[in-house]
Amino acid sequence: MTEFATSADGTRIAYDRQGSGPPVILIDGAMQFRAFDPATTQMAKELAGHGFSVVHYDRRGRGESPAESPITLEQTLDDLRALISEATEGADDAVALFGGSSGAAIALAAAASGMPVSKLVLWETPLGDELGTDAAEFLAGLRERIASRDGDATIEYYMKDMPPEWLAGAKASPGWPIMTSMGPSLEPDAEALAWTQSAARPALWAGVAQPTLVLVGEQTLDLMLTSADSLVANLPNAVRSAVPASDHAWEPRSMALTIAGFLVG
Repeated sequence: MTEFATSADGTRIAYDRQGSGPPVILIDGAMQFRAFDPATTQMAKELAGHGFSVVHYDRRGRGESPAESPITLEQTLDDLRALISEATEGADDAVALFGGSSGAAIALAAAASGMPVSKLVLWETPLGDELGTDAAEFLAGLRERIASRDGDATIEYYMKDMPPEWLAGAKASPGWPIMTSMGPSLEPDAEALAWTQSAARPALWAGVAQPTLVLVGEQTLDLMLTSADSLVANLPNAVRSAVPASDHAWEPRSMALTIAGFLVG
């Protein structure tokens, strides 16, 4: 059954909670929400079966969490604070965070902000070069397209550096209109990725001392491997592992088993 957390500005954030045990919050990446992300929904169910209380939510501006543009990273972090309070029943206990793709950059920003985070699991975070400017330039371009209210142009721009067959497949799918409606909610994804280039990473992430599992697929893009290397090199307590996956998509059961093993360990 859908529950709701109330963020700092009064926005209601919809979520599902499954299982009992230590709390884990799942942070979706670009163009994902509960009703549009069956792999994460299934993974949440599998992870709950390993003895965790799993919160899977619709990010601001998606699914059952409607919100007006602009949608910012600061608001997204406020949403997470509200969800942590719900997950811990107001006790301010620590929660584990799983972030997928650009959602992993949001998870990192949450931990760096001082939220009560026990462990991090980061799946294929698409980082640019340390101290690069490409993510900030991308963010500026994305904001221009969001302001134009052209949903097709916004998603085409967001996916411009991905393999071209991914965009072609998305445009040919029945889910394309849903994707184009989510344009404003992509701003925090781009903003979080720009943040990862805003300072030297050893300093930027010095306070993220939580045990961190950096995951990549057994078949993946070179960008993801380079990004994983940077995360492990610059986070104080990170390890890297590979899971059965290709084309930036995982198998839910094996992903849940990998996450559970890390969180228990």
